[in-house]
Amino acid sequence: MDGTDFFLGGLGSMGATLITNPLEVVKTRMQLQGELAAKGTYRKPYRGIADAFVTIARNDGYAALQKGLAPSLCFQFILNSCRLGIYNTANEYRWTKQANGNQSVLKSAFWGATGGFVGSALASPFFMVRTHLQSQAKAVIAVGFQHQHTGMMSALKEIFQKHGVQGLYRGVAITMPRALLGSGGQLAAFGYTKDFLTRRPILANQSETFVSIAAGAVGGTVMAITMTPPDVIATRLYNQGVDAKGKGIYYKGVIDCCIKIIKTEGIAGLYKGFWPHYMRIGPHATLVLLFFDELKLLRTKYYVSKVV
Repeated sequence: MDGTDFFLGGLGSMGATLITNPLEVVKTRMQLQGELAAKGTYRKPYRGIADAFVTIARNDGYAALQKGLAPSLCFQFILNSCRLGIYNTANEYRWTKQANGNQSVLKSAFWGATGGFVGSALASPFFMVRTHLQSQAKAVIAVGFQHQHTGMMSALKEIFQKHGVQGLYRGVAITMPRALLGSGGQLAAFGYTKDFLTRRPILANQSETFVSIAAGAVGGTVMAITMTPPDVIATRLYNQGVDAKGKGIYYKGVIDCCIKIIKTEGIAGLYKGFWPHYMRIGPHATLVLLFFDELKLLRTKYYVSKVV
């Protein structure tokens, strides 16, 4: 193991983000739709995933489907550099193994969650800016608070000038448990599935790429299920407007946000945007882990050929 694991983890996630970012835009809009309003009392500019794609493209232009791409790439690079780098280090030192050598679900979850916790904390400002930019839309289809940023750098500069470092890390309290649940569940499921398929292959002559894809798909499914409620809360906390003192105008914090969503929107409010989230996180998680494994294989081949 060397430091390149951290870099390759981040690089693999950036490749996946280029493909899945449009679904992130749709998910963000749907999570903000009907904010703090009872079901049936608000207009729905986005009536489903397909309708959201068409509505955004028609009103904001096709380029709007890649809104927030720059902070998305930054967020994913930092997050996955940490979580995949830390997890892979633990795996290579056998800290994720049981005494008999088999993969431990609990140990894998712990190291996956640890990496996610560290990465999400460091990358929090980019998560916030990504949310601000992705929610920006023309008035006819706008949902949630509308921030008037012109780009990633201007947004970071503006937030820092007004509210300092604390303003850049507003909402970090939810991104960490969000990452703990999502990353821990994903990497535990990925590691266990990969270990299972390696020890008990379900196909004759199955390739390492097939194992990576199958394990990544299982990991992504687990991630989507565990991650949606904290993801909705994170989107709401990050996107809300703030007063002159930097305090949120809708929510005081994580607990307050959760209670208000349940009171006004019901439990279903915590699962708004689930399907675009699922459709994004499944392929995204699969692609991240696939790209990561493929990049490691390329690294191994390169070093072997170089040594030989």
